Amino acid sequence: MKKLFCILSAALLAASCSFLDFDESSSDYSREDMYKNYSNIQRMLTNIYGYMPNKDIADVSSALRDCGSDDAEYADLDASVQRFTNGNWSALQTVDTKWDLYKGIRSVNEFLESMQTVDISMYQYDTKYQMWLEHLKYYPFEARVLRAYYFFELARRYGDIAMPLGMLTAEEANAIEKTPFDQVISFIESECTECAANLPTTYVGMLDNEIGRVTKGFALAVKAKALLYAASPLHNPSGDRSKWLRAAEAAKAIIDLDQYRLDPAEKANNYASPEVIMAIFRSESSSFERYNFPVRFTEGQRTSIAGSYPTQNLVDAFQTLGGYDITLGASGWVTADPAFDLTKPYEGRDPRFARAVLANGMAFKGSTIETYVGGRDYSATRSDLGTPTGYYLRRYIQEATSFAPEASASYKHQWIVYRYAEALLSYAEAANEYFQSPTQTDGTLTLSALEAINQVRANAGMPDVQATTADAFREAVRREWRVEFAFEDHRFWDVRRWDIGQATQGQVDGVEIHREGANYTYSRKVVRNRTWAQRQNLYPIPQAEVFANPNLTQNTGW
Repeated sequence: MKKLFCILSAALLAASCSFLDFDESSSDYSREDMYKNYSNIQRMLTNIYGYMPNKDIADVSSALRDCGSDDAEYADLDASVQRFTNGNWSALQTVDTKWDLYKGIRSVNEFLESMQTVDISMYQYDTKYQMWLEHLKYYPFEARVLRAYYFFELARRYGDIAMPLGMLTAEEANAIEKTPFDQVISFIESECTECAANLPTTYVGMLDNEIGRVTKGFALAVKAKALLYAASPLHNPSGDRSKWLRAAEAAKAIIDLDQYRLDPAEKANNYASPEVIMAIFRSESSSFERYNFPVRFTEGQRTSIAGSYPTQNLVDAFQTLGGYDITLGASGWVTADPAFDLTKPYEGRDPRFARAVLANGMAFKGSTIETYVGGRDYSATRSDLGTPTGYYLRRYIQEATSFAPEASASYKHQWIVYRYAEALLSYAEAANEYFQSPTQTDGTLTLSALEAINQVRANAGMPDVQATTADAFREAVRREWRVEFAFEDHRFWDVRRWDIGQATQGQVDGVEIHREGANYTYSRKVVRNRTWAQRQNLYPIPQAEVFANPNLTQNTGW
């Protein structure tokens, strides 16, 4: 049996917070004691894993960050996630700050400092002693990669950030200055490069066959992700091609590991997939389904307005099986695909559509989804607890979840942090921008951008991209990011790193369906007009933090 190295849930993390700010006066153990025992050292590292950010916002476990993008709409207009879209976002009205990542970073710094003097030789006659030493050899490198990842999560929110690399006093913490974004990325790059050289590609077949731990692949993934953001237009307005080269080389290093492969099966909630490089494991729960199932399947368990609902904007991004665009207009569907049946618009689509979205006529829990006007899953108003867009979420849903009083069932969830397809699309995007060509290669970047993206499409059962110019390919790869990673926490960030919010975030649409006998008519409807400003590419620093430390100068526009 594989031993699961679980990343703690929020509840477990809360229970272990005393390990972060270790107070000897309120504990039976001193800090020194905590590092004399292997099991306690392991608990200290596990606490660091517990800070890995989830994909949702704090209101309830249904508010995906994608609701702050044009891919989804959240049902409750008063929820804090709406601050991304309604103009009420400010340094005083913050959302998704993730400032607690600094607690995780402090925990890493304390851990690394303490590990320098670890000595468990008193247990040398224990039968597990050698195994413990093998574990401990990797622990500092795991912690350093996690710290680099936490720095990245903060940097993509705030740009320039404070970057403490050691234990700070309260006075030092309230005086630390910002580190420029490019220097943060350089640190992440060097840290991950060094740690990758000292980490295994897998723990399966060694130690305790643990999964869910930081590997060489994840270290390279954090590096590749950071360099891709640094090369993107928001942080690279001059279009410096050398940044794109570094991003392409970093993604190529993951490809060249030959450790991962594309998986035609669903990757969400599937940690065993050969494509998953890192996932966050959560314990059994039905809360995600309670707020995202069509309401009739919740057996009266959902009593508040909630749920993340896909938009027509996203649905239009999914092509037909033949690789043609298909969009919904005011009076129906439009496509140039001669083989597509416009009377069945949710069939014959990119197979990834049905994995991300529940649409009218689709099978679900032994029933058929009915979002047409008057259907069982139709919602005339948001207060009906139904869908405001005409669509329901499918990605990450555990369909077998049951709310039946005498047959309730809940299941574990695994949120994907990074998977192999991301390395291929990162490479495709970066190689195209570096060469200004989707077909060019050289002695280092031996795979063309076109070949990389078409691997991902072939895995999904889609025809090759035919783009021959850099501009056409740029549009193709941006679409591919959107459909391949729908609801995996990419679109919200991609809008920002590409600096396209002004063009994409002003309005979200849905579908209105009318049934006449066996026939349906479809029309586009405006769900909501949203507010976007250039300053929203970065988060505002919480005003309380600026008051505590004036060196944390506020981001432009906030």
